[in-house]
Formats: sequence, structure tokens, C-alpha cells
Amino acid sequence: MNNYWQNAISFDEYLKIAEERFHNNPDKNDEYQEYYELGLTRTNRTVKTFKVDADQLEKLKAKNFNGKILIISEPWCGDASATVPAVSKFFEAAGIEVRVFMRDSDLSLIDQFQTNGTQSIPKVIIINEDFSVKADWGPRPQHGNDLLKKFKENPETYPKDDFYNDLQVYYAKNRGKDAIEEIIDLL
Repeated sequence: MNNYWQNAISFDEYLKIAEERFHNNPDKNDEYQEYYELGLTRTNRTVKTFKVDADQLEKLKAKNFNGKILIISEPWCGDASATVPAVSKFFEAAGIEVRVFMRDSDLSLIDQFQTNGTQSIPKVIIINEDFSVKADWGPRPQHGNDLLKKFKENPETYPKDDFYNDLQVYYAKNRGKDAIEEIIDLL
């Protein structure tokens, strides 16, 4: 885990990569190119609207957590654009070091934290001081998982477009609060 941590980047560096890939992607065949603009717009909105919740900060302090937060992500991911900025800003404000590991740079990390056999992101890895894994969270808060389950159980009555819309409206209104609460609960 220490090796992955050393190869991870700050949230600000992650944001710079997102901007570079949107404006001047060195990979001209990037299959996710069309998603960078939307992801960057949503990420920037989350950064601008995010406010540290004092109650969550107190709850976190009561946990006496002295580890680190490692987030597996990519800037094209819709779930990541809503949660990664909020989780990063919250834990940084609490004095906990946060880094982002680019999923597609080395799939061996995400393969250790798959969700139902998929490499879904973002994944938040809670790391103890000795770099052992305490817990992991992701790729979305429970409400988002409930919406996904509703879509998968009956796409005829709850089509994909409705699912995506409902999920993004939820993310915009929730501003990362549920994700942060669920992560704190794992500490």
C-alpha cells in the first residue's frame, strides 16, 4: 500500500490532469475524452459549493484516526466528480493527508478493491499509520447504490437517462455529505 501511496498525487494535481486532458489531451485516442468536460464542470462545481460540516468534523475528531485517505479515481468518472473533491477537501481540512491514485495508471490497485467484479470508481481506501488497510468505501453513497439497483431491476420503468439524471441531482444537492458520513462511519 505504501508503494501505491508514493505513486499517488494531490487533489490539486488530479485537477490539473483533468484540465489538461480536457483542453489538450496527449492521448488522442482517449475513449473517455467526451466525459472530461462534464467531469471537470461537476468537479469545479463541487469544489466551489463544498462547505466543511462542523458536526462531521467533530465526529471525525472523536474517532482519533491517524491514518491516510487514498482515493482511486479518474477525472472522467461521473461519480468521482461529485465525491472526490468533497472527500478530499473535508479530510484535508481535518488535517488528514489525502492522495489520489489514477486508476488507469496501474490496475493492480483497483483489482484489489473491485465492486461486484468491476473496477468501479471512485474507491476510498482508509489506510492506517502502518499502511495496512482499515476499510474501503465506494464507488457511491448508499442512496446512489439504491438508485442504481432500482435501474438495474427494471430499466423499462426506470430508464438509464432517468437514473443518471436522478443521481446527478442527488449529487448536486448532497454535495458529498453522505459519502463523507459513510466514510467516517468506517473509521
